[in-house]
Amino acid sequence: MTRRLPDIVTFWRGPLDRLRQTCLRSQVAVGHKVIVYSFDPLPGLPESVHNADAEAVLPFAFSERLRPPQPDGSWRDWTTLQFSDFFRIRLMARNAGVWLDADVLLLKPVEIDPAKPYFAWERGRQIGNSVIYFPSDDPVVREFEQLMQQDELTPNWLSLSHRVTYALQRLRGGSKRLSDIRVAVFGPAALTALARRHGTLRYALPKRSFYAVHSEPKKFFEPTDFPHLLRDPGIIGLHISPKGRAMLPPVPGSLFHWAAERYGTLA
Repeated sequence: MTRRLPDIVTFWRGPLDRLRQTCLRSQVAVGHKVIVYSFDPLPGLPESVHNADAEAVLPFAFSERLRPPQPDGSWRDWTTLQFSDFFRIRLMARNAGVWLDADVLLLKPVEIDPAKPYFAWERGRQIGNSVIYFPSDDPVVREFEQLMQQDELTPNWLSLSHRVTYALQRLRGGSKRLSDIRVAVFGPAALTALARRHGTLRYALPKRSFYAVHSEPKKFFEPTDFPHLLRDPGIIGLHISPKGRAMLPPVPGSLFHWAAERYGTLA
């Protein structure tokens, strides 16, 4: 088995807060080249992190197929999240590297076998899409690429519950855009369904590898006993779910405070 240290790639819009700056610096600190794709300059981007043109990967105009923009041209509500669901798969098709959300704090390097998918269980029987890699010829990538050729963006892997919700929405005269039924309709549930279809769920890492604090933000933002997380050999990184706390200053005694101090974003 040939393992390598890949580039880390992600997408962002708008200024980067302290949490994301800290996480991006942690990814560089463990040895990765980190590339953040954007349509505009990124205020607060750490000097050690590279910036690349998002338009060259997935055109801005693709967002209009998810939902119309605001009168001033800005994206509304779920657009950024859903656009990034497609953007990360397009990066896989380009062999650009491993996708990490900008709020993944890395404690160890991410090493992959380029010939195999890389992801982890997030909750229940669902894999997360905050940390993913697929070879460019993976069937999951091919299915997403085929979906992107459609005008309506209606997946053939849609769950029964989503099909029912979508049908009722149309019958009631609501939006005819599938993207309006649920924010994560193209996210973890979609990747899980496709990985199950193509027999690759066996590659999923244990939940604790990246999602040990994901659903419990208090473990990151509030004072707590966290050294065991740093010592755990099975934890590679921590995906942080800010839930509105990313703009708050780090609280002494918290894991956030430790990370901000370690990676130079405390001041």
